[in-house]
Parts: sequence; C-alpha cells; structure tokens
Amino acid sequence: MGNLVAIVGRPNVGKSTLFNRLTKTRRAIVNEEAGTTRDRQYGKSEWQGCEFSVVDTGGWVVNSDDVFEEEIRKQVLVAVEEADVILCVVDVSSGVTDLDMAVASILRRAEKPVLLIANKTDNNELQYYAPEFYKLGLGDPICISAINGSGTGDMMDIIIGKFKKQAPEILDDDIPRVAVVGRPNVGKSSIVNAFIGEDRNIVTEIAGTTRDSIYTRYNKFGFDFYLVDTAGIRKKNKVTEDLEYYSVVRSIRSIESADVCILMIDATRGIEGQDLNIFSLIQKNNKGLVVVVNKWDLVEEKTDKSMAFFSDAIRRRLAPFDDFPIVFASALTKQRILKVLEEARNVYRNRTTRISTARLNEELLPLIEAYPPPSIKGKYIKIKYVTQLPNTQIPSFVFFANLPQYVKEPYRRFLENKIREKWPLSGTPINIFIRQK
Repeated sequence: MGNLVAIVGRPNVGKSTLFNRLTKTRRAIVNEEAGTTRDRQYGKSEWQGCEFSVVDTGGWVVNSDDVFEEEIRKQVLVAVEEADVILCVVDVSSGVTDLDMAVASILRRAEKPVLLIANKTDNNELQYYAPEFYKLGLGDPICISAINGSGTGDMMDIIIGKFKKQAPEILDDDIPRVAVVGRPNVGKSSIVNAFIGEDRNIVTEIAGTTRDSIYTRYNKFGFDFYLVDTAGIRKKNKVTEDLEYYSVVRSIRSIESADVCILMIDATRGIEGQDLNIFSLIQKNNKGLVVVVNKWDLVEEKTDKSMAFFSDAIRRRLAPFDDFPIVFASALTKQRILKVLEEARNVYRNRTTRISTARLNEELLPLIEAYPPPSIKGKYIKIKYVTQLPNTQIPSFVFFANLPQYVKEPYRRFLENKIREKWPLSGTPINIFIRQK
C-alpha cells in the first residue's frame, strides 16, 4: 500500500501552492471554475525514488472560501484518520491565529507524525518569525516557501523519513484485485457481504499488510480474486459518519491497490458530486471500472426503458470515458450480484488485452486513410503505422506520424473510439500516443 500525506491548515496559508509543488502540477491553482476543483486535491509525488500520494484536505470541501472551524475540524479529523504523515501548514507572515491553535489542538492528540510547515518564508528575514509557532506544540517549524521552493527539499527528506517500513505483500500477481468504492451508505459493505456470504471459509485474510487486513482472497463460483480493503468497509468509524469527502480520501488507498474498481451508485439518489470525485480518482489511477447501480429494487414505477434511461444518464455524467459496463443490482436481494463479479472479471481481462500489430494496421489504417487528421496550416498529417506497447498497465497504442504535434485531442478520441469498436476494451482506460515515425 502506498503512503498517504495529508495537507491541513486554515484557509489562505498556501496549502494548494504546496500541493502543486509536491505533485508538480500547475493546474487549477487559482482557477475556481466549476469542474476544475475536483482535480485540486489529490496527486502523486516522488522523492529519492519513494512514491507517495498527497491529499489537500481543503480541496474536498464545497465553498472552501467560507470554511469555518467546524469544516476545518472535520478535514483535520479525516487527515488524522487516514494519512501516514500530516503536514500542518501555517503562514509565517501572519503569525499564530485562533484557527491555527484549533487545528493544532486536534493534531497534538494524533498518534501520527505531524510536521509543522512554516510557509511563505520567502526570504531569510522571515525565518525569525518562525519560533512563534513553537506555542502550537507541534515541534520544530520547518521553514519553506511553497511559491519559490526554498526549504522544500529538506522538508521532503523529513517526510519520507517518517514513513513506516511496510511489510511486503504476499500476493499472487496473476490474480485480479477488485475494490468496492462509493459514497457512504451506498451499500458497499452489503455487497461485500453478499459476495462473501456468511460462509467465511471461502475468504482468506492476507497477512503482511499494515492496516488491518487490506486484501481478502475470494474463491467461489469459479471466481478467484482479491477483494481490496474489506476491513475498511466493514469497520464503521464514529467520528466520520457524516463526512462525505471522507469517503473519497478513504477510497484513495483501495483504488491505488486495485486493478478493477466497482463504483457503487445509489439508484434512489442518482449520480452526485461525490461519485464524480471517486470516479476521477479511478481515472487518474488508470483503473478498470464497473459501475453498479445498487438498490435497484427500491426504484418505484420502473418501465422497460428505465435501465436504458439511467445508463445513458450515467454515461453522460462520466463522459468522455463512457465505455464501461453498468450493472443494476441489489445487494439486499442479491439480484445480479454474480453479474457484477463477471463484469469485473471481464474488465480485468480487457485490461490485459493484446492485439497483434498486423491486426491493428489491417483494421485501422484504412479507417485513418478515409478520415485522416485535419490538416493544420496547409500541412498534411500522415499516420503510417500503429502498434501496441508491451508490458503496460493498461492497453497502450502508438501511432507513428510525420507531424505528431499536430494531432489534436478530438482526433485521438476518434482513434480511441475506433479501437474500442473493434476490440473488447470495455471498462478499461487506454492510452493513445502519437510519435514521430
């Protein structure tokens, strides 16, 4: 399991700037348009060969401008619950505030490594203000400037020094790993229990993982796979019952360690912002996807068109990626439960699809000839050859062209759609690369 670092602190101390520096993204720093916010909170970072995930807890909250103590308290509790290392960010230029004190008082009780990050130390004079933060009781302030990067290397050394050494996982690599994810109360535990049944002997808890049991081996009805994080699904935590975005942070580890994610959606509520957040985590990590519409038995006044209507609505919300199976199920009545497992198995197979170079060229080159990429500035783009890359996490195809830089997103999508029409790749993302021939 990867390590998770959470960034906490009151508003305007530079959390998102620090997040962008750690994850090397520039995206959506000050871009408050709808749709950009949900990419602001989660990313991957790497230092000295050690990879870890970073969460900016401030990013999950709606209307993050008017965050009051209660909201901040919730974010900090989520961080304490889920993260391996917590970065508490304060602003050197404005000194200690009441909100800083409130955050610190929760963190002092945490049994997790907490680093006090004195941000906005943009020049040497400002370092002399840092000692004031000793009164937060969180140890030595680490002076950095998230804007210009000074001090961040030392900070990274300290962060990776705090990670626990984790026992290697004793897992068979050829067996798919499946995670059940979704918002609170959507029926994740019910569906896991429906899979497992009361018959505990078909389920083997895998030792060697640090947090409870992360993997459960499932072997029944001809299926054989690992269920990821069933312990997390089963144990409910009191503090966080009402926390919507908690479910997103909680999903991070499960999604990162799975091959295929079963995203549960509540039929009685439709798709909500939280579902989209979890979906975007699945996409960012290039995982396979099966959407399960749970509680279908509770939907009243169904017609024979209900499923088609609902499916279309889901695909529209999750566009542009819309090639994935949707199963209408009920964890309670066990309706179509095995269908869910079948689809998960198919998606796993699709992720490992290999298509021969000869077949690819035979099928795709005539299509490309009939619909070539639009010419730009009078230059004609020719795609001569296509092949699938070996040993990739998801199916990845390279098209060799004379002017790769001129092939734009819409045309890549056209190529992707054509590949999906010809070969079974439902539920798995695919990569399309255009390279110089």
